[in-house]
Amino acid sequence: MTSAQRVMIGSVIGMILVGLGLWMIRTGTYGLTLFVALPIAVGAFGSWVMKPKTAAKAAIAGMVANLIASLAFLAFGLEGILCIAMALPLAVPLGAFGGWLAYGPTRKRTLASGTAMLALLPLGVGMLGFDRTAKPDVFQVRSSIEIAAPPERVWKHVVTFSELPPPEEWYFKTGIAYPMRARIDGSGPGAVRYCEFSTGPFVEPIQVWDEPRLLRFTVTQNPAPMNEWSPYVHIMPRHLHGYLISKQGQFLLTPLPNGHTLLEGTTWYQHGLWPEAYWTVWSQAIIHRIHMRVLNHIKNLSESEG
Repeated sequence: MTSAQRVMIGSVIGMILVGLGLWMIRTGTYGLTLFVALPIAVGAFGSWVMKPKTAAKAAIAGMVANLIASLAFLAFGLEGILCIAMALPLAVPLGAFGGWLAYGPTRKRTLASGTAMLALLPLGVGMLGFDRTAKPDVFQVRSSIEIAAPPERVWKHVVTFSELPPPEEWYFKTGIAYPMRARIDGSGPGAVRYCEFSTGPFVEPIQVWDEPRLLRFTVTQNPAPMNEWSPYVHIMPRHLHGYLISKQGQFLLTPLPNGHTLLEGTTWYQHGLWPEAYWTVWSQAIIHRIHMRVLNHIKNLSESEG
């Protein structure tokens, strides 16, 4: 391949990758194409540009290419630091894999290296088709705590609770939304509970009011799941709205033989991000920590009245 041919092929492939990435970010296509196919392709492209002499160096070139691409998302205000940090454990190994794939055909001379990268396009097309039609599953997170108080005393702090102290946990200081207080309009089924977070309120119409045993509610309004860290004053990626959605929640109070109460909080939610299994690890961990912030506050309020 001549230098002119190499520059031409590299320019075309580079523009395709940049355009595809921008299109997916702008349209909110946060699926397998963005988080799997694109990192593999970027890694392959990085390996092709660097022309590594060994498979290990090809993998490193693929990882570096994905790091550079991720920093570009940050530099141009397309994403924030936190979301990039969560994506890197997925993107970097896939970039290494892409670098290795591009190296293999080059070494064996069975395909020109540019053709090897273009051979990845059917994978991307298939994933894009999945991303445009896939429907997110509903997941469940359940957290619990034992409170040294009877259910009757705990109940009133479940329905509504006072201002929580500022968070001390490091993860809530990274921009992840955290609960601040809860209030309710009315009582019984049909009442509306407002759980105020740092990014806005969850609006929660009550479905089941079984005092002092079960409070169940739907969620009709979700605030943003985080405030993004960015060099820019304010950015608003598409995934901050309509991708991590709480659908329903409940508090279950179970009296224990020792006079205490087992308080369980459960959230049913969806997230429109793929690979679903990878992003579920993050969402489950975040929601559990939100639960525990609320449950510990209810515990402190209930036990302080004893």
